[in-house]
Amino acid sequence: MDSYTGGCLCGDIRFTATGQPDRVGLCHCLDCRKHHGAVFYAAAIFPRDRIRVTGTPASYQGRAFCPRCGASVFAASGTEIELHLGAMDAPDLFRPDYELWCDRRESWLPPMPGIASHPRNRPDDAD
Repeated sequence: MDSYTGGCLCGDIRFTATGQPDRVGLCHCLDCRKHHGAVFYAAAIFPRDRIRVTGTPASYQGRAFCPRCGASVFAASGTEIELHLGAMDAPDLFRPDYELWCDRRESWLPPMPGIASHPRNRPDDAD
């Protein structure tokens, strides 16, 4: 079975994901922007039971980060964990298949070609 690893900047928080993600997406919402300090965010979404985390992350509203170096690592909600592509040891292994909150995409940032684009959340997610 496939295995993917990653973690924070200092190495105190590490994760391992097994199998393929359910989906991979980009988000332009204000919450994700503020959490990452970037104009958009990218994550691979896995079922919670396929993620193993070592170390003790701090969290704010389900968004986990390292209390030592401050690096954002993952977000958890319901039965899913969003692993930040930038926190992965090999971030180029996954290609996004959708974008969220495109209503908030910066005007200078073009849409990603060939992927679904949603003005807000995906149709099967709550706004």
